[in-house]
Amino acid sequence: MTIELNFYTTDGCHLCDDAQKLLKQLLVDYPQCYQIEIIDIVESASLVEQYGTRIPVVADANRAHDLGWQFDYPTLISFAEGLVKSG
Repeated sequence: MTIELNFYTTDGCHLCDDAQKLLKQLLVDYPQCYQIEIIDIVESASLVEQYGTRIPVVADANRAHDLGWQFDYPTLISFAEGLVKSG
């Protein structure tokens, strides 16, 4: 079972760069478990409204659960594992 994650970000966001490194590590450690779509919030006014002050944000594909910055790798793992258990 592959869990789809959305990564809400935008260009020039240094915090987003830090979060993206954590997501890359997640894919290295669990290559069969997660798929990540990178979404630039600037493409949608509603995404800017929802996530503009919270990015970087990782969410499940249907946006029912999300994890806003600031998070570390163990917190990301815990969030992702929670999605696996609830999925």
